[in-house]
Amino acid sequence: MFICKWADAGNLGKCIIPRKNNDVNLIVEQGNSSTKVAVVEDWKIMASFVYRVFNKDVLAPLFHAYPLDKGIFSTVKAVDDEVVAYLKRHLSKFIFFDSQVKLPITVGYKTPDTLGKDRIAAVVGAYHHRPGRNLLVIDAGTCITYEILDATGRYVGGNISPGMTTRFKALNHYTSKLPYIGETEDIPDIGQCTEEAIRAGVVNGIVFEMEGYIEQMKQKYPDIFVFLTGGHSFYFESRLKSSIFADINLVMTGLNRILEYNVEI
Repeated sequence: MFICKWADAGNLGKCIIPRKNNDVNLIVEQGNSSTKVAVVEDWKIMASFVYRVFNKDVLAPLFHAYPLDKGIFSTVKAVDDEVVAYLKRHLSKFIFFDSQVKLPITVGYKTPDTLGKDRIAAVVGAYHHRPGRNLLVIDAGTCITYEILDATGRYVGGNISPGMTTRFKALNHYTSKLPYIGETEDIPDIGQCTEEAIRAGVVNGIVFEMEGYIEQMKQKYPDIFVFLTGGHSFYFESRLKSSIFADINLVMTGLNRILEYNVEI
């Protein structure tokens, strides 16, 4: 099943917008627990979907609803050959995003084959928005990643730390008495009970971590531009004192740019 942002699962046709041409892109990012899909035209997301189960059977309604022409598929899971074969048959240009795909940036990473595709895509998306700038991209999801791209378009490297939910789960899992606590909007500076102490410790700790990375990078790149993305970006956007640009769709933008770049070359 899937959740449609603009229409319910039984009424995909409500998402249809008539098109005079056939230049619409299909962007697919498959993670460990869900698959995000965007239908993009002229760099604008026409519709977006989240699939809990993603296979070739769920693709047919998309091709029926939209004049899809080009597509890119990024996955962290084992490759579903049936999905890849279906996309190759139905798209005029299809990119399976692996380490051999050409990028509009250069990668100065010691082990580029191990570099997460979502990390690359987020950086490419940021560079599309702010070319010629030193960039720090913070992706707040299951993990929190910090990526640096210099003004020449060279990916310098990045860091990975546990995300907010991961930290809450770890405190519960690796201790005998601490409960599992989820996020709330009201976070005190100092907790006055165990639940508050956990929330304040995790959330404020992440804020301090993010601010610390931003300040550290500003020492090296005084003009650095900071992007914030990921599923928890909305949660930290208002809590950061530093100037940032929040964009929940940064990875999708990057995948679309990688697709268009490979069409151009």
